[in-house]
Amino acid sequence: MRKISTKRFAGWPLSFLLCASILFAPFASTPVQAAEADKETKITLLGTSDIHGRFMPWDYALDGPNPTGSMTQLYTIVKKVRAENPNTILLDAGDMIQDNSAELFNDQPQSPMMVAMNEMKYDAWVMGNHEFNFGLDVLEKISSQFNGQPLVGNIFKENGDRYMPAYTIIEKDGIKVGVIGMNTPMITEFEKGTDHLDGIIVKDPVEETKKAIAELKGKVDVMVGLMHMGLDNENGNPGTGVTDIANANPELAAIFAGHMHTLIESQTVNGVLISEPNKYGSHISRIDLTFEKDGDKVLLKSKEAQALAVKAADGTYEVSDPALEETLHPFHEFARADANIEVAELKGTNLVPADEIKGIPAVQIQETPLSDFFTEVMLHYSDADVVAHQIDNDKAKLDVGPIKKKDIAFNYQYTFGEVTVYEVTGRDLMDYMEWSAGYFNSTRPGDVTVSFDPKRRASKYSTDDFFGGVTYEIDLTKPYGSRITNLKYSNGSVVKEDDTLKLGMNAYRMEALIAKGGAMEGRKFKQLWSSKDASAFGEIQGTIRNLSIAYLKDVMKGVYEPKIQHNWKITGVDLTAPERADVVELINDGIMSVPTTEDGKYTNIASINILDTVTQEEIDALSAKAGVSAAQFVGVKTKGAFYQQLNKARKTNDNGEGATTPTPEKPTTPTVPKPTPGTSKPGKPSTPNTGKPGNVNKGKQAKVTAAYLNVRAGASSKAKVVAAVPKGTVLEVISTDKYGWVKVKLDGRVAFVYGKYVSILK
Repeated sequence: MRKISTKRFAGWPLSFLLCASILFAPFASTPVQAAEADKETKITLLGTSDIHGRFMPWDYALDGPNPTGSMTQLYTIVKKVRAENPNTILLDAGDMIQDNSAELFNDQPQSPMMVAMNEMKYDAWVMGNHEFNFGLDVLEKISSQFNGQPLVGNIFKENGDRYMPAYTIIEKDGIKVGVIGMNTPMITEFEKGTDHLDGIIVKDPVEETKKAIAELKGKVDVMVGLMHMGLDNENGNPGTGVTDIANANPELAAIFAGHMHTLIESQTVNGVLISEPNKYGSHISRIDLTFEKDGDKVLLKSKEAQALAVKAADGTYEVSDPALEETLHPFHEFARADANIEVAELKGTNLVPADEIKGIPAVQIQETPLSDFFTEVMLHYSDADVVAHQIDNDKAKLDVGPIKKKDIAFNYQYTFGEVTVYEVTGRDLMDYMEWSAGYFNSTRPGDVTVSFDPKRRASKYSTDDFFGGVTYEIDLTKPYGSRITNLKYSNGSVVKEDDTLKLGMNAYRMEALIAKGGAMEGRKFKQLWSSKDASAFGEIQGTIRNLSIAYLKDVMKGVYEPKIQHNWKITGVDLTAPERADVVELINDGIMSVPTTEDGKYTNIASINILDTVTQEEIDALSAKAGVSAAQFVGVKTKGAFYQQLNKARKTNDNGEGATTPTPEKPTTPTVPKPTPGTSKPGKPSTPNTGKPGNVNKGKQAKVTAAYLNVRAGASSKAKVVAAVPKGTVLEVISTDKYGWVKVKLDGRVAFVYGKYVSILK
């Protein structure tokens, strides 16, 4: 029934109100229903996690805009939710102060992450594993800046006291909410070999949650968990996932999870509602708890969870809060300046060759001077016999010229990757290398491209690793587990199974390899040295990034000229078949494409084979793309023969019927204007001002008002992004349409931008 409010009739005659009440009586709520509604209270809990230094929509390692998630964008969402429901609690589940240059501020008066959290009025923050990366002194300095309540209930001082509180009580509209915070016990593994946990003891979060619940009973109306742990146990270790906590503690109404960089909108375990907001500020979890008051009692009537995304379904991004940006601007400029410090000069040759085939990253399928460079650095500082590392960036690039700090960060993206040396056998090394080679698909006769195993391509822990100090081949015609051939040390001697050697690699990778399901499950290795040891280079200077910078400055004296080491190569793929050249041209000209996952996120998941039978469907589709008639290919049997004839036909403009058609012009990606220092601060898009549709605005100029704006090939949010331009860029307008899209010229090319984020200049 509809309840009639008299507020909208304030000042009207009483007689009218009486008549109105009679007139609308059949539609009004009964007194009982109204009373029931008055007894309901909704508390909204918002949870972030694993923001990892994204205080602004900017990637400081690369010194470029990144609108996919940030504190300033999340603040816009938080404000909307608070306007909807003042009874809102804001929480964070850890890993706030590490990555994206946040660690630059460890020795500065303030951390931008704490400034942002205080401005946003976070109520509580649980410590994640990365909060302990810098030692307790740094953590205490930074956490002391936080105005809310820091939590971590399963970490204790040596005297038995909790290092930080296990819980806090937050009251909203008379409802008392107990928030219990726990960290993953895996930090003892992650910080092994450091002194970062000296003076504290890490305990089982399942049991410590039980204790916190017992302490809160009778003091609160509801209890929720704030846990820096994923849904499932990590590496098979019991008590490291919130599923175990939920099963042991059904008293919890809900849990905000984190740590595993996963999006879980809503999942229920043992009656406990669980939500995890992915990573890097891309989402914020929302849990709504509805209560019913019955006298002095408060009962939880219902609960539901959802994820609020920074990126909308139409491809647009949430606006970045301008006031918070202004507050954070000094930190923004400080981090940008650091990223642009020049450390050396690269001479001779680029460190990464151009991709031969679009969609197949050269840096992943062949030895490059870049992978050799990191090998060189690791061998120099570690005194290991063999080293292993990864480059988890398909777009890795470092061209001849100045080398800046941001170039090292761009090409080695794991911020805290280090060199840890283990004593292993030749058999251990072989097993590790075979696991790494499993990143590639096996090849068949007729395969002319190297491709990646789809599961490994999409896995957080499963990139292909490169090995230095040895030479080897990866034969993809051989079965999994038998692909590494001709394995020798750099001095030419053969690696034997019973050899004892020193292997330098990242400790995080080693933990995954020896964990349940890993390539070396259950094995134990003696740790000999770590670049992060206090006796070596320490937590910060011991990272591969900083070791690389030191190597360029101190060892190479500011000049680096690479030499290919010829450590490894892939075999078992036909690179000499005549048809391969046609495949390369057809892919690079946009007629063919390498196979991708359905969502397009992961490329090159299957090899292209020239001996397979070609289908009429493929003939029709590729002929249409090439602008030639499919009729001329009747009788063609194999894909290779078809690719050759198709490439020849499109080059001669022959459509098979004696007529000619123009060769489609190959699109050129517009150049992205480089941000000018001091003017690159992200900003809030202005009120849409695209003028009238049609050609009314032809010849005018449009100024970009968003911090960062996608320029697309078509007037659709699904159209390909061909460039990205920063705030203040001025574009020449061709026309506008009734749907809000603006047709513009950028570097002489026609493109489209969404009118909401530009202002038409008069």
